[in-house]
Amino acid sequence: MERMWTPWRLDYILSDKQVGCVLCNMLEAEDDRAMLILERNERAFLVLNKYPYNNGHLMAVPYHHVDSLEKLKPEDVTGMMAMVERSVRALRRAMHPEGFNIGMNIGKVAGAGVKDHVHCHIVPRWNGDTNFMPVLAEVRLIPQDLWDTYDQLKQALEAIENKP
Repeated sequence: MERMWTPWRLDYILSDKQVGCVLCNMLEAEDDRAMLILERNERAFLVLNKYPYNNGHLMAVPYHHVDSLEKLKPEDVTGMMAMVERSVRALRRAMHPEGFNIGMNIGKVAGAGVKDHVHCHIVPRWNGDTNFMPVLAEVRLIPQDLWDTYDQLKQALEAIENKP
């Protein structure tokens, strides 16, 4: 049996588990940085994924708690997509990715980890960002600390204007 040490997970294991929607609970907290919320607009917020697929993995989340895109009001979709667009600009500025995977997992069968609150993933990609670890060991390596990534992207968001 192979062992991988992950001492940072102990806080989660020993913590009281959240009741309700993890995304809605983020909004109720008073400290955006503690919740990894990078930015808010009138209809949605942008958050750094705590369990990223890749370094800089963000999520644009509408405030309305619905389980599918078609249940959102048009202005909520617009607010969420404005966050997607800003995140792409901030990621380009801060991390210089060569591409992006942008999309939604709607429903458990589609891979939604939070299936009751629709959200859009923004995953920066670099040529060669996959290696033998995910293929052979089913392990994904994230090269930067979440808090360092948060600070880097927060600074990039503050540096860009609200329009292209």
